[in-house]
Amino acid sequence: MKLVLASNNAGKLQELQVLFAPLGVELVRQSTLGVSEAEEPFRTFVENALAKARHASAATGLPAIADDAGLCVEAFGGLPGVDTAHYATRFGYEKGDANNVRALLEQMAGIDDRRAALVSTLVALRSADDPEPLIAIGRAAGEITRAPIGDNGFGFDPVMFLPSFGQTFAQLPPETKNAHSHRGQAARAMLALMRERWS
Repeated sequence: MKLVLASNNAGKLQELQVLFAPLGVELVRQSTLGVSEAEEPFRTFVENALAKARHASAATGLPAIADDAGLCVEAFGGLPGVDTAHYATRFGYEKGDANNVRALLEQMAGIDDRRAALVSTLVALRSADDPEPLIAIGRAAGEITRAPIGDNGFGFDPVMFLPSFGQTFAQLPPETKNAHSHRGQAARAMLALMRERWS
């Protein structure tokens, strides 16, 4: 089955391709098919993921899958949440992973409560008008470090410390990260839903 991935994020594509391979699903990035990025006007991951999947499916006529993910920091009442990708721009930095990490560490400099979670919400549609979208959520809880540690991964991986491993996501080998990450959890739940509902 060919699915349009409603994202142009190369890191997401790489992670999801590995996770979806067992189902024989081929993910095609929307930009490859000439599809522009969708508007993301909503305040929840599920609403934005649904909007992105509908946009990609409508533009291509293919089934689509979208991931909306972000960092939810306890001390900030769950923010940056859906604004995670643009977090750094709120503090005068250009958009980008390194600047997001820098801005987060600056904002948390005097904060002792370091609890946070990376959250991924996947939405899959058979068509743009599918009345029963498949929705899967993954959540990886941990703590924000005081400095980046590790070279693997992307996004906030270098500052997301997982007490169960005693390491950040960026220190873990990719296969271990995929087995325990928010996106890995959501992808496994989505695969189960696809097998049950779409097979």
